[in-house]
Amino acid sequence: MKTIGLIGGMSFESTAVYYRIINEAVRERRGALHSAEIVLHSVDFQGIVDLQKAGRWDLAGERLGRVAKHLENAGASCALICTNTMHLVAGTVQSAVTVPVINIIDETAKALKAAGKQRPLLLATRYTMEHGFYTEQMARNGLSAIVPEADDREAVHDVIFQELCAGRILNESRDRLFGIIEKAKTDGADSVILGCTEICLILDPDALPLPGFDSTAIHANAAVDFALGEAMHTHPTLAA
Repeated sequence: MKTIGLIGGMSFESTAVYYRIINEAVRERRGALHSAEIVLHSVDFQGIVDLQKAGRWDLAGERLGRVAKHLENAGASCALICTNTMHLVAGTVQSAVTVPVINIIDETAKALKAAGKQRPLLLATRYTMEHGFYTEQMARNGLSAIVPEADDREAVHDVIFQELCAGRILNESRDRLFGIIEKAKTDGADSVILGCTEICLILDPDALPLPGFDSTAIHANAAVDFALGEAMHTHPTLAA
């Protein structure tokens, strides 16, 4: 079994989900009391958030690149950036190491294509929805991802940072997210990407108005595939 390197803490709420999913998947596939070989570096999220707000993605990329190198030096055979937003600097992180950085956007695109989807709605932080890197990478994978309208983007962003990253799950926020998905369905979306690693804390991908694709679960299972030397599985929890 290869060692998985996790760049976590963005936020620690979702990093805990990665740890659970990865270990549960290894136990399910290997049986007995098997668990994953993991090296985790959890950063202080506030420092990353400050760089995001200042638009200093270059410094944020350098910071995560150093973390990835630490993981490689500690024996990790791959690295995962345990957040969608910071894949904006995935290239910088990859350039800092020789091991592969498993990309959450590409893995999510694979799952969508395998399910025959073409026009997913992206629910994520404002940075992920507005900076273009996510939809552009989806387009390179042959998918036409769409994002909510401006006021809905702001609402999703606030739910993520003010509530989910702080461990708060509110029913009224879940209702607001459902409304955004319903609106996208009317506009022609055929699926929805839970494109923030915390959104799975409030939305069940199997209980949405559109087929749901949980990027956290997809990313974590891709790491297990890599660690066990297996081809990408079709995991029942990835899509409704």
